[in-house]
Amino acid sequence: MKLVIGLPAFNEENNLAKIIVKLEKIADRIIVCNDGSTDATGLIAERLDTIVINHSKNLGYGASIKSIFNRAKEENFDVLVTFDADGQHTISDIEKVIKPIKDGKADLVIGSRFLEENKNIPNYRKVGIKVITKVSNFSIKNDISDSQSGFRAYNKKALELINASDSGMGISTEILIKASKNNLSIAEVPINVSYEGDTSTHNPIFHGTSVLLSTIKFMSIENPLKFYGIPGIIFLVIGLFFIIWTIDIFSETRQIVTNISLIGIGAIILGIIMLMNAIILYSLVSVVREQQSN
Repeated sequence: MKLVIGLPAFNEENNLAKIIVKLEKIADRIIVCNDGSTDATGLIAERLDTIVINHSKNLGYGASIKSIFNRAKEENFDVLVTFDADGQHTISDIEKVIKPIKDGKADLVIGSRFLEENKNIPNYRKVGIKVITKVSNFSIKNDISDSQSGFRAYNKKALELINASDSGMGISTEILIKASKNNLSIAEVPINVSYEGDTSTHNPIFHGTSVLLSTIKFMSIENPLKFYGIPGIIFLVIGLFFIIWTIDIFSETRQIVTNISLIGIGAIILGIIMLMNAIILYSLVSVVREQQSN
């Protein structure tokens, strides 16, 4: 079974060499995507026995994953593992992550930080990841515990069917949504992580907000009727309730309670707008998908 390991790397000169040296013992090929690094990341990768993809400028984590996916397809691989180059992942966990694919039990495997208690994860990361994962699970058939883990394994079928587009951190959620849509089998296995030292180049607030917005974006595109339609109906029901209440008060007192009537009118207008958005977006998405299938 041919194992290819992909490393998205941005300014990782302090960690990259020792990770590659260890990965060479288990991988058939290693792909390093140097995402516009300004340090020696690209030079280190080129000096070692790896396939190097150089981005002329920093395009984002998602762009690196897409480049790795495309290059891995050329390698005629059996399993592709994406592995962070910042030193937080444990190389010995790779065997656990690829086992469900080797056994034919999954198309995509996530190395989850939350299937077992992991005291190494800072609390702010735990909260942020779990919030994003809860939101993501609305559009994923599986009940995922860690939607943001970059430690994953893919078989050929998964890479053929998943056409990711996001260039940022939102690609982690996008891949899961599209995998679920294509009825791919998704599994999770527990992994260990280390956050000692500076293992992240992203501001946690900016990072979390960006990923959450990307997650909401893909949810609205993949399930527009559910995303906009259900809230639209709820607002219509609320609006009708307040309008009926307004009419009931008027029939008894011949007075219109402004606050109640405005809430009713506003809720009905908002509900109609959301329902129209649901129908329009659903129609557009259906046309695009039909053209892609032809």
